[in-house]
Amino acid sequence: MYTVHFAKTNLSKLLLDVEDGKQVVLARGKKPIARLIPCSQLPNHNRPEVGTVTSKPIKIVEKREIAGRIGDTVVYF
Repeated sequence: MYTVHFAKTNLSKLLLDVEDGKQVVLARGKKPIARLIPCSQLPNHNRPEVGTVTSKPIKIVEKREIAGRIGDTVVYF
C-alpha cells in the first residue's frame, strides 16, 4: 500500500510493477482509496480484421469516345 504522495512521485515505477502483474493499492493516510491493476486490451469488435473486404467492389468501365478534329488535344475521363 502506497500513499498518494509516493504514487505521484514514483508513478513510473508503480506502473512497471502493474505491468509485471502486481496490484498496487493507493491510500490517503492509512485508508485505501484506489487500486492499480493490469489492464488486458480488449479486441475492438467494430474494427475489421486485416484483409477483410468491407465495401462492394467497383466496376471499372473503360469507354473512350473520340470527338473533335485532327490535331485537337483529346482528354479522356
